[in-house]
Amino acid sequence: MIEISVDIVDDKLAEETATLVETLVADKVASKIAAQDPTLWGPDAEAESAIRLGWTQLHETSRPLLAEIDALRAELHAEGVDRVVLAGMGGSSLAPEVITATAGVPLTVLDTTDPAQVADALAGDLTRTVLVVSSKSGGTVETDSHRRIFEKAFTAQGIDAASRIVVVTDPGSPFEKLAGELAYRKVFLADPNVGGRYSALTAFGLVPSGLAGADIATLLDEASAAAAVLSKDEDTNAGLVLGAALGVRHSEGAEKVVFANTDTSVKGFPDWVEQLIAESTGKHGTGLLPVATEGIDAPGFADAGDDATTTAIGTPAGAARLSTSGSLGGLFLLWEYATAVAGRLLGINPFDQPDVEAAKKAARALLDQPPGSESGDEPSLVDGPVEVHGASGESLVDVLRSFVASAPEFGYISVQAYLDRLDDASAELLRPELAKRTGLQTTFGWGPRFLHSTGQYHKGGHQNGVFLQITGAVEDDLEVPDRPYTLGVLQRAQALGDGQVLKEHGRPVLRLHLTDRAAGLAHLVKAVQEVERP
Repeated sequence: MIEISVDIVDDKLAEETATLVETLVADKVASKIAAQDPTLWGPDAEAESAIRLGWTQLHETSRPLLAEIDALRAELHAEGVDRVVLAGMGGSSLAPEVITATAGVPLTVLDTTDPAQVADALAGDLTRTVLVVSSKSGGTVETDSHRRIFEKAFTAQGIDAASRIVVVTDPGSPFEKLAGELAYRKVFLADPNVGGRYSALTAFGLVPSGLAGADIATLLDEASAAAAVLSKDEDTNAGLVLGAALGVRHSEGAEKVVFANTDTSVKGFPDWVEQLIAESTGKHGTGLLPVATEGIDAPGFADAGDDATTTAIGTPAGAARLSTSGSLGGLFLLWEYATAVAGRLLGINPFDQPDVEAAKKAARALLDQPPGSESGDEPSLVDGPVEVHGASGESLVDVLRSFVASAPEFGYISVQAYLDRLDDASAELLRPELAKRTGLQTTFGWGPRFLHSTGQYHKGGHQNGVFLQITGAVEDDLEVPDRPYTLGVLQRAQALGDGQVLKEHGRPVLRLHLTDRAAGLAHLVKAVQEVERP
């Protein structure tokens, strides 16, 4: 078993952290979290906290799931079904993606509304495919759309769709009822007293990962070993040390936490922890903004300023101020404890997400508009294969320079790509290029995936971000059965809806629409490379 550890490289930070940990130990914060004490975050948070602390015991309470998952996997394999597709958003997709990537087993994750990416998943061998649909209520528009599309595709190939759909949901949810009515293959019920971003070790994380072939029993063993340490009121408790270090740095003006993997065998962890931190702490004008980078030499990590805490996942290296290492199950629990501790220090409720619903409501309102009513959305500038919306200028480079200049000192740039995460992967080049050219911390998110992650921080956290939306032309759209919209229309509504809410918060939003995706991305990257560092 790999022991979890926190290493603080910065001597001054280590000293300040140790002082704060003494207070946390005296207040018995660790043991109270383990005992699910809802009073730790103040009276305003008590009602929510009382029903959101089940994650502290999942290493034990989730064990009955193991036999059920193993039995279903054996049944499916006996029928020749060994390809797992997951439809889920936020915590329902991020944890399984990290678990299966670390285990080296294949899992097709659908947390997108891009028609081409969904079509790519449909193009796989459906005779060998099981669809896991994960949603606490069943009302998540993306996962509901995926379910409808796959159900139709299974039926079209003469496959009994109900036998190929597995549901993960909360007990008593509308989705549990619907799954029963439609006689879906299996319904797994998750712990209702766990929020989505803390759900890695619930059925939401374990079912798709276990069906895909990951060793989820060992994952729970790793978490169990970590829990024995994290629940103790001791000054060596890694959860207290990490939470305190983040709190100290925030009090000094470092409201960003910049991540890079070093020598760890854990794959993609920053993408999971990003949601945990942003959605838990980003509210009431405060919070910690996670920034996932490409490595210790990447812009934003190697040259981070005083507004950021550089954090290695693995042993410390490069410019890291601190690092965390250990097994995946241990790291899940370590960062959950630390985030809960940081929430206490920041004076916020780490278990609610008051600003998430705003973008969903705006998107629904746009979907309800009659076709053609958006005709006023004309570009202010067309530069080759890129249309500019929300800004004016002589050229795309001119527009980008003005956009970057609108960010305050120690602000951040958020790049939001409503594109195909596979075919349009070159969009990820924009993060390091913008960070290098501007000296600003820069995040990158695939839309609408990030709406269930950092989207809360964008509206509720420190209001110093500027937002670059990238949308693209849809060549072959996909109908959503029994719904009055296509995936392309839904994707566009999600982008415009979130942009509208950000503007209502007074934040600069620039939308660039690619009339040709490949050419547009190449043109955009080239333009970004001409944006000088201020």
